[in-house]
Amino acid sequence: MKRVKDAAKRRRGRTRLSRKHQATIPVDALRRAGLGSGDELEVEAAGSGRITLKRVRDVITQYAGCLTGRYPPRYLARLRREWR
Repeated sequence: MKRVKDAAKRRRGRTRLSRKHQATIPVDALRRAGLGSGDELEVEAAGSGRITLKRVRDVITQYAGCLTGRYPPRYLARLRREWR
């Protein structure tokens, strides 16, 4: 019975910290921010009563393979021979 009362008191777009310092982020806020399941987030204190979450982008993953097909065949092999 208590759960029904607590759920009725909560307002849309709000959350509460649990005893383990966990919070559920409302789905609407996640969608507007473009965040999804599995995203790694950086957490920072942004003043009294304020916390910001920012998606961490792995630069290597972001750019890996972006130059595929840009160089002619065996170009890298020729370039490496020049280094010797």
